[in-house]
Amino acid sequence: MTFDSFNLPPQILKALAAAGYIEPTPIQSKAIPKILRGFDIRASAQTGTGKTGAFLLPTLSRLTAPSPKPGKGPRLLILVPTRELAMQVEQQTLKYSRFLPHLKSACVVGGVPYSAQLRKLSKPCDILIATPGRLIDFMGRSKIDFSRLEMLVLDEADRMLDMGFLEPVEQIISKMPSERQTLLFSATLQGSVKTLSEKLLNNPMDIVIHQEKANHEQISQTLYYTDGLEHKNRLLDHILKMEGVDRIIVFTSTKRHADELTDDLLAKGHRAAVLHGDMRQRQRTRTLAQMKQGEIKVLVATDVASRGIDVEAISHVINFDLPRSPEDYVHRIGRTGRAGAKGSALSFASNRDNFLVKKIESYTGQKISPSVIEGLSPKKKFNAPQRKRFSRSRERR
Repeated sequence: MTFDSFNLPPQILKALAAAGYIEPTPIQSKAIPKILRGFDIRASAQTGTGKTGAFLLPTLSRLTAPSPKPGKGPRLLILVPTRELAMQVEQQTLKYSRFLPHLKSACVVGGVPYSAQLRKLSKPCDILIATPGRLIDFMGRSKIDFSRLEMLVLDEADRMLDMGFLEPVEQIISKMPSERQTLLFSATLQGSVKTLSEKLLNNPMDIVIHQEKANHEQISQTLYYTDGLEHKNRLLDHILKMEGVDRIIVFTSTKRHADELTDDLLAKGHRAAVLHGDMRQRQRTRTLAQMKQGEIKVLVATDVASRGIDVEAISHVINFDLPRSPEDYVHRIGRTGRAGAKGSALSFASNRDNFLVKKIESYTGQKISPSVIEGLSPKKKFNAPQRKRFSRSRERR
């Protein structure tokens, strides 16, 4: 199957060809025809499966026809949980619509001055990409007109709800026309996501793409048992000096710990920086640019970065703290092993984290191999086999 099979407008096919895209991914093959036919969609797909294209290509196709209603408000609203993801979706939108100059888009997110976004919203806008908090702000100022809205996309709905955006999302949707097409994409369709989807979608068609195992074939997963924080710090310092550890994301559970760990790494001479939700958007954008350019080797991040970071050639992901949900684990380690490259995911755990390890292994269907580094073995006994040993000779001299 090729993109020609979908009867997309020639301008979109030209943009796909210019970007080097020939064959649709599984989520695109299943979702695009149904969206083009006007169905509401409830789709489960992980990051890296092509889900952004799955909703952008058919919605842009619909926007090639003139709006039946007058006005300058958006015809398509894409709600996302984080600023990074919003900017990624905006980049993809511009890529796919490059030969559709009449389509205008805007992106409104927190951490950015209001003035520039207000200027965009004062002009006609076909596509609006937004995070819930900033969109609510503009709605309160009567700067958003939903009278022309035809389509709503909720991207990474599970993350949106995890971040406490249920009430804002419901508030936003209450102001929209009931006659609309709604597309919901999420890593999981269970619990609160399913409840929300049943409220918002009209006879939705379900699409489930399980690609965890396929995605993880490129990623080696290793578990290091630790005695505590000091042991974790020594392990991390050693790993960062090993051969082949070139560009790394280290995930922590809290913003405060991310700041403290970054300060510790900088004091040890590592080229490190932090990324979390308390930073201004300009700082976050600059940090990601420095990471892409190789000026930063170690990015210490909270889960705000597990979805929405687009940095190529990440050699290692290190779970300094294990995430509470297996879905977050999948998104974290998905930052490495991209585009056919090999990647490594290393996780630190204590005995009390064993239940998290079991949840992750059950969710992914893969075993995380326990390992020790010679000279840095835990003093405590752990309820897991230690099969591999690494020699300090692998450390970069």
